[in-house]
Amino acid sequence: MINADKKEKPPPDPELQRRIQELIRYKGGGYNEAIVADIIENALKLLTDVADRGDVRVIQIANRELRYAFRLFAPYAHVRKVAVFGSARTAPHKPEYKQAVEFGRKIAAAGYMVITGAGPGIMQAAHEGAGSEMSFGANIRLPWEQNPNPVIREDAKLVTFKYFFTRKLIFIRHADAVVLFPGGFGTLDEGYEALTLMQTGKSQLMPLVLIDRPGGTYWKTWDRHVRDHLLRDELISPEDLNLYQITDNVDEAVRIITRFYRNFHSTRFVKDLFVIRLKHPPSDTALAALNEDFADIITGPPIQRIPPTPEEQEDRDHLELHRIAFGFNRRDYGRLRQMIDVLNSL
Repeated sequence: MINADKKEKPPPDPELQRRIQELIRYKGGGYNEAIVADIIENALKLLTDVADRGDVRVIQIANRELRYAFRLFAPYAHVRKVAVFGSARTAPHKPEYKQAVEFGRKIAAAGYMVITGAGPGIMQAAHEGAGSEMSFGANIRLPWEQNPNPVIREDAKLVTFKYFFTRKLIFIRHADAVVLFPGGFGTLDEGYEALTLMQTGKSQLMPLVLIDRPGGTYWKTWDRHVRDHLLRDELISPEDLNLYQITDNVDEAVRIITRFYRNFHSTRFVKDLFVIRLKHPPSDTALAALNEDFADIITGPPIQRIPPTPEEQEDRDHLELHRIAFGFNRRDYGRLRQMIDVLNSL
């Protein structure tokens, strides 16, 4: 298999680069000009590299959908958001629908916006609770079942996707928590996607809350399957169970999400250093305890307080926050989730 990142690159074409820069200047310039120039250059390679029109159309539409969605979300980047998934077929008289309405109302009151797939059922219920002002809709074109619900239908914060993969990226990219109500294949798919991305470090760690109906067993049964098969057969690690929580209480679901951000803010790799941004720094005693309790995931520098790194300063990346950093083994994200819980208790 050829590794595209390690494949020797051809020498740059000075005339092509000059013309691309001229085109960028003609458009008036803007954000991230060097990256945009690279996108233009790679787009031109499609003229010789990809002959199939359908394949090129996938790239064209994905680029268009992502650009529009990122622009739509940009004004609300400072507001935390919760992605809510669940069955489009859940009727308004069902307990799960009423719970989703209640959850939407209470999480919006806590200052969080709600992102759903914009359809009926659980999606509409969460929008009803949160209200259109605190809602985003990420709709998908389907031949049945998926028309935007009346809460979000006329709202400017609605975007419709052709492809599931671009829609999924937007959900995960902009969500600070994921909530799953009982649902079908799509709900399970979104849940496994979120778990996989967190387990492998491809997304930020965030609360993943599975909400059963009061006294219900939908997620409890799913959890039993995970423990009886995936865990027992060593297909996952015991610490991976820390990546999700189950409840049948809406208030508890809201608490799980808001508690996660009590002190913790976000993380970032800076070369081999794993940086955790916090609202309040840990004391020397707390740092010593963290290094002792989580020695199994530390490889390299121990957990220590640091100022913003040069890379963060260049990006102006939350410079107002406190930081700790250490050499993380890039593997045990379930244990890292436990560390975040400890940091939030300080």
